[in-house]
Amino acid sequence: MAKISPLVSVVAFLLQLSLGIIMLIMMIMDVVNANNLQAVPIFIFGDSTVDVGTNNFLPNTRARANVTPNGIDYPHSEPTGRFSNGLNTADEIAKKFGYNRSPKPFLSLVQDNSTFLRNVLNGANFASGGSGIRQSTGNQSYGEVVWLGKQIEQFVTVQQNFTAIMGPEATWKKLSESLFIISVGSNDLFDYNETTSGLSKEGYLLSLNSTYRNHLENLYSLGARKFGIVSVPPIGCCPAVRAAHNATGCVEELNAYARIFHTVLDTLLSSLSSQLIEMKYALGNAYEITMEIIEDPSAFGIEETNSACCGNGNLNGEKPCAAIYHPNVCAKREKYLFWDLFHPTQEAAKIAARTLHGGGKRFVAPINFSQLAAAN
Repeated sequence: MAKISPLVSVVAFLLQLSLGIIMLIMMIMDVVNANNLQAVPIFIFGDSTVDVGTNNFLPNTRARANVTPNGIDYPHSEPTGRFSNGLNTADEIAKKFGYNRSPKPFLSLVQDNSTFLRNVLNGANFASGGSGIRQSTGNQSYGEVVWLGKQIEQFVTVQQNFTAIMGPEATWKKLSESLFIISVGSNDLFDYNETTSGLSKEGYLLSLNSTYRNHLENLYSLGARKFGIVSVPPIGCCPAVRAAHNATGCVEELNAYARIFHTVLDTLLSSLSSQLIEMKYALGNAYEITMEIIEDPSAFGIEETNSACCGNGNLNGEKPCAAIYHPNVCAKREKYLFWDLFHPTQEAAKIAARTLHGGGKRFVAPINFSQLAAAN
């Protein structure tokens, strides 16, 4: 039998090693590509339900959450500006699409022009606690807030930067594939007063509808095509509302506003999408999602749906969750629906995001957020 030379053996070994490395690289690239396909750019607009720190940059706002005990379950127990014990709904939705948490606040990204474009390529969060659909919403209660119209103006900066660097065609493609998540309306309903607005409840909701329509049309004109909309939850069940009304149950009048708002919004989106032919949307019914938890909490691992985890007074709903007020803080935060006066816990945000991402038509329609992201 002929002997194989040492040189041939070495060459064979190197070839085999090279093939193994190539296969490993290909496997890694497959994973990277899969993650890239999943991680679509996400742009988030709205109020405190999805604010991840915008209001930290507003010197004249009273709607701040960058104080303890907020963030007690965030890494290093950091109060980041989220109205939550940890992550909020914006974070949990972003996690469903391959991110660790929500994109950063736009106002934090523009602090450094040298890194702005690189950091904004996967999205940005424009949401501002206390804000609403109308420009005046939240001003009296919270002072300075960034209303939805201003948030869209800020997005123009992103769109213009994309166009300058990538060109109009590539920008259109990127934005048409992106998700535009909007969670807003609660503060507009809280602010409603027939005497000061001069409008009936129905007239006020129709006015909101018209203004919301203008916002969506503006986003569409800037390149948005995929809209993930979250309607108003049962705001009459918030600990602050129940405590103020000394109610043993939810305050039905406010819950009725929320239900009507969802109906009006459903009609608006159906009408708008029939006119804007490339528009796709998923409407999350935050009212039904939350009421499902309230009516059968044990099915979700929740034990307390009345009191806030963090606060003071009746139902922990009379004082904000801030160290200056010496709040009570519950030990089993994962068992509570409400974190503070108005906002869900991290656990409740997880449930909401899971339902929005993959839920059926009772909770999100005509398609869910996962289907929205995959739509062509």
